[in-house]
Amino acid sequence: MLSELEANMVTWRELIAEAMTDTGETIVAIAGNIDDRFHSGYGSPEGGPFTVWTETRVYFPVCYDGAESVASAPRNPCDEQTEHVGSW
Repeated sequence: MLSELEANMVTWRELIAEAMTDTGETIVAIAGNIDDRFHSGYGSPEGGPFTVWTETRVYFPVCYDGAESVASAPRNPCDEQTEHVGSW
């Protein structure tokens, strides 16, 4: 059985893929390393910085109370409004 720490070990690539599940997008450019495993649960941020571009969105790291996740914003100007990042 995995410990809680091991259960929360992820890569940014996994979290990005999860965030892109409903969009059908593919990555066109990456800045940073998105393949290192880290603990995404509460505590100090452990994941490294990154930016990922698709044809329509830009993905980036988010941290709230030490829990890390992925957020995105439109790549180009549009009518989509962005909620507060890290506050959900």
